[in-house]
Amino acid sequence: MLEAPEKNLALDIVRITEAAALASARWLGRGDRDAGDNAAVQAMRICFSTLNIDGTVIIGEGKKDNAPMLANGEKVGKGGELSLDVAVDPVEGTSLLAYGRPNAISVVAVSPKGSMFNLGPSYYMQKLVVGSEARDVIDLDAPISMNLKNVAKALGKTVQDLVVFVLDKPRHKRLIEEIRQAGARIQLQTDGDVIGALMAVDPHSEVDIMTGTGGTPEGVLSACAIKGLGGQILARLDPQSYVEKETINEAGIDLREVLSVNDLIRGKDCFFAATGISGGDFLRGVRYSSRYAVTHSLVLRGKTGTLRYVESFHNMDRLSKFSAVQY
Repeated sequence: MLEAPEKNLALDIVRITEAAALASARWLGRGDRDAGDNAAVQAMRICFSTLNIDGTVIIGEGKKDNAPMLANGEKVGKGGELSLDVAVDPVEGTSLLAYGRPNAISVVAVSPKGSMFNLGPSYYMQKLVVGSEARDVIDLDAPISMNLKNVAKALGKTVQDLVVFVLDKPRHKRLIEEIRQAGARIQLQTDGDVIGALMAVDPHSEVDIMTGTGGTPEGVLSACAIKGLGGQILARLDPQSYVEKETINEAGIDLREVLSVNDLIRGKDCFFAATGISGGDFLRGVRYSSRYAVTHSLVLRGKTGTLRYVESFHNMDRLSKFSAVQY
């Protein structure tokens, strides 16, 4: 049985996402994907080094895109008795940041050692995410029209009232057509399905469902927040190339298995933090004034279900005198 951390790490890890957002936001719209990502990675790495944890990166975004990253297996933290699995995405929506589009965020999730799903060589998974009221009525193998009908009933809505978040990708052409035929509304975004999952489970958001194929690392990251808010994610590995499929088969992973939130994150005491970088309807981006930088974040502790929205004013003159992070 996994032993839950006694310490509430939520407000510790939000300092990490804040630092990554502050460091990467300087690259908003400048067209350089790697520069913004690298700034966030370095800021995260430095901030992790201040925490009294023995952390191991289980989910290190970047490998599939050959981007800067905290590598899988990398140790983070000062060390100590608190052993944790760590999932990071320094810039979720690298292209969104590089090209000045909304909804780029910085994300960190942690949970007790051994509790995070090992994604192995998988890069992509099919996902279906809903909030707590509809968690028991979805079926990954059912037609999307049936899922929409069942979710609408659970929420006390009509299908026409629903908003479905889908990544605007060629692979989703048929899915989008089926959602439109069913009569639901659609919110499309070019990149970044972590924020889609967050919106689907946040009671303050207009999004009711997130569906489609996105990154496997993002699925595990999202699961921390989904679990804390009592929602559900159903997922199945969905390789997008022959090489990926063969590598997964060689690893002995069953491509038919449907994974739930409890498969992706075992145990209850998980922690999640996200800070807006480029801004959007969900989390506002980094804003600069003559003295301060302002960040907006979401922080969550899974064990208690406590959700906080944090607005922070960072005095950049003072920070620059003692912080090793380059803002």
